[in-house]
Amino acid sequence: MSQVLTISVSDIIRNLKLSSQVPGMVEAIASQKMIQEAAQTAGIIVTPAEVQEAGDNLRLANKLVKVQDTLAWLAKHHLSVDDFEELVYNKVLAKKLADHLFGGEVERFFYQHQLDYVSAITYEVIFDDRDLALELFYAIEEGEISFPEVARLYIQDPESRCNYGYQGRRHRKDFRPEIAASVFAATPPQVIKPIGTAKGVYLIWVEEINQPQLDEQLRQTIITELFSDWLDQQVKSIEIITQIDLDTIQPQKELMGSI
Repeated sequence: MSQVLTISVSDIIRNLKLSSQVPGMVEAIASQKMIQEAAQTAGIIVTPAEVQEAGDNLRLANKLVKVQDTLAWLAKHHLSVDDFEELVYNKVLAKKLADHLFGGEVERFFYQHQLDYVSAITYEVIFDDRDLALELFYAIEEGEISFPEVARLYIQDPESRCNYGYQGRRHRKDFRPEIAASVFAATPPQVIKPIGTAKGVYLIWVEEINQPQLDEQLRQTIITELFSDWLDQQVKSIEIITQIDLDTIQPQKELMGSI
């Protein structure tokens, strides 16, 4: 025999409170209101064609090919068709506002912060023993052992060991400060002298260093970063009054009054 569990709005709100998610939810609501207000002031309009295109892209991103797939996704997220259109509209509005506010500042910001967008592909092994790390560093430089061999011998985590300590492509801000300077001063491919940190002694192989190009992808990244910072400042500059408790106890008050 199947069981049915009913979850009320007050249950959801209480769970949000107990899981400390209310501040994030309140900030998201405030952010959306700020976007709507700023867009209205700027005279920004979202057309039905733009909503249709963005909606198609969102469905494609979520692999909602068939109508049934879309309806199932909406049901899972407790959204109506109108809710979906509002969701898409809000995304388009935010992007248009971001482009309006910061589209003209991208080039200046990029050249002022160009070093922040230099990226490096690295591999790393972390040691507890600095002397051992130094010994292996010199052995790699002399060609007595390769970095992949060091990784296979000294990385404990199986997945990381299989990838020889591969860290992917990262920017300066993604590295520990004491590591970034050495990594971006390297001449790839090169192993750099072990670097001691609170976490351990890093032995790092620098595979590539790539100078940034202001293409469309990076352009949108910069606009998004500038917009996020701006929106965060806007939200922090206002006083937010929430009525969660009032909303949840009001029906109870009305019920008591009717008895």
